[in-house]
Amino acid sequence: MRTELENRLAALAAAGETIPYGTLARELGLSMAELTATLEALMEIDAARGHPFRAVVLRQRLSADLLPAPGFFQKAAALGADISDPAAYTADLRRRLSSVK
Repeated sequence: MRTELENRLAALAAAGETIPYGTLARELGLSMAELTATLEALMEIDAARGHPFRAVVLRQRLSADLLPAPGFFQKAAALGADISDPAAYTADLRRRLSSVK
């Protein structure tokens, strides 16, 4: 499950695309709780490695600004990120993530 999720996140990042959480959960056959728990675990791995959070390619379904859900920012802050400007933080992470090979 985690490898499939990681591959899908990498493909989205490489294409510069975002996807709603629910859409990704359905694609992978996961409950939202399973998706959330796995994304949080990946964020912890990314933080430990000094990498941009791969979960940043996800967005709220009805979000006009294409931002991730509030839980993403809460977890990022708990891991030491400065999320004082969520839109700028998201844009920076997505830019950095798209350049990671």
